[in-house]
Amino acid sequence: MLKSLSLNWAFNSMAWKGLVYTAFILNFVLICQHLLLQPLVSALVIASGFVSRLQGEPNGFMEFGERLATKEMFSILASLVGLKSMPLYGINGNLGNAAELFERVSQSIKVKRYSEALNDLNAAIEADPALSEAYMRRASLLRQLCRYEESEKSYKKFLELKPRNSVAEKELSQLHQAQSALETAFGLFESKDYTKALDYVDKVVLVFSPACSKAKMLKLKLLLAAKDYSSVISESGFILKEDENNLEALLLRGHAYYYLADHDVAQRHYQKGLRLDPEHGELKKAYFRLKNLLKKTKSVCPPNIVGAEDNANKGKLRVAVEDYKGALALDPNHLAHNVHLHLGLCKVLVRLGRGKDALSSCSEALNIDEELLEALVQRGEAKLLTEDWEGAVEDLKSAAEKSPQDMNIREALMRAEKALKMSKRKDWYKILGVPKTASVAEIKRAYKKLALQWHPDKNVDNREEAEAQFREIAAAYEVLGDEEKRTRYDRGEDIEDIGMGGGGFNPFGGGGGGQHFTFTFDGGFPGGFGGGFPGGGGGGFGFNF
Repeated sequence: MLKSLSLNWAFNSMAWKGLVYTAFILNFVLICQHLLLQPLVSALVIASGFVSRLQGEPNGFMEFGERLATKEMFSILASLVGLKSMPLYGINGNLGNAAELFERVSQSIKVKRYSEALNDLNAAIEADPALSEAYMRRASLLRQLCRYEESEKSYKKFLELKPRNSVAEKELSQLHQAQSALETAFGLFESKDYTKALDYVDKVVLVFSPACSKAKMLKLKLLLAAKDYSSVISESGFILKEDENNLEALLLRGHAYYYLADHDVAQRHYQKGLRLDPEHGELKKAYFRLKNLLKKTKSVCPPNIVGAEDNANKGKLRVAVEDYKGALALDPNHLAHNVHLHLGLCKVLVRLGRGKDALSSCSEALNIDEELLEALVQRGEAKLLTEDWEGAVEDLKSAAEKSPQDMNIREALMRAEKALKMSKRKDWYKILGVPKTASVAEIKRAYKKLALQWHPDKNVDNREEAEAQFREIAAAYEVLGDEEKRTRYDRGEDIEDIGMGGGGFNPFGGGGGGQHFTFTFDGGFPGGFGGGFPGGGGGGFGFNF
């Protein structure tokens, strides 16, 4: 009990002693300041440090009293009266000497609290305008932050105090290099020389000014312009880790996700930025552009807004075509999304039978992504519509090689190969000048008209050509005028004995009644119609109605 009372009395005594000495020191410092005997001491800085320290701790006076008896306090008192070149600094409530200050500055820089470090250095310089090390450290920090004009002033002040200091001269030279490189990089960015600008930023500016926010933002813009979206996301992530409310970093990172077609994540970045600044012009523009794009592409809320994909699924093909075109017009540079829009448009155009337009859309998709299998298949289908049989086979064969197990592709390839084979035989429909959907009557009328037009006896001046044409016309009618042969021909089957055959052939169908034509041709009809021209006897040519 007595021991406890004795200790309490000792502590209280020490605390009171500390209080008395504190009052003494404060008055002493103020007198020194007034008499200009100690220009190295900032009375206001020290006073604020003492007061905050002692008021903030219940045992502050006791602790300070204990320190009075140590060598540390004698060192402090000695510095106050100019016995040491390194004075006391009381900053942010912390007592300590210059070494402690610089240690605190180093720690602040390490954790990227640059403002705190600058505040400490500025306070130190205010307290001791001749403290050269503070100028040097401030100059270096300002250079890293690319505050070049301020940094240069601090370097020059340091060199006034420490002339011809090689380290300071070297860093000042680096400052000028970084400053010039940053200006050059901005100029190259404006002239769209992104690769060269990025070299200046990476290899000069950020080497000598690693904490330069302007250079970091410029780098993001350069990477975005160079379409290196993954790097934009990575680099902006470091910036947002230091400052999660950096609006420009949020905007550029949102752009990177947008151009990677990760629209949900892009939208979240835009929305976060707009919550911080609802009137930010670039963020608003980006947000509503994305919203409009999604609206035209697919259904969004409210449910009555239907996009191209849904209209295509519902069979509203012409409406879907317009929606796809509208979405593509919104941002021609959005390749990661536009590749799917081009493909969707191609598929709809194929369904509409618009082969030429479909071919263009599918080619656009493949120009963006040459490995897009579905676009290759759809382009093959489009080439079938335009009767580019060889091109269709080439595309579909390439698709089948990429996906050999896909039966739909194999089926499409078989159709294309069949069409190519059919294209190499005579096109009887084309010879008669009728569509593939022509009726029997239409085929007969076309045949009669052409037979009269090209009969050799009516084309004396070009008899040889007329004979060849007439032979083709007769052969075409033999196939298309026969329902069974025509069906087999349409299926692509090989038809043997497709010619008029031996024993005669009546090209006009003969039959009793109606119009009747009788042809005879001296020496037989060229091409092997034995016994003369079908329907006629020997010697001479004639026809009757």
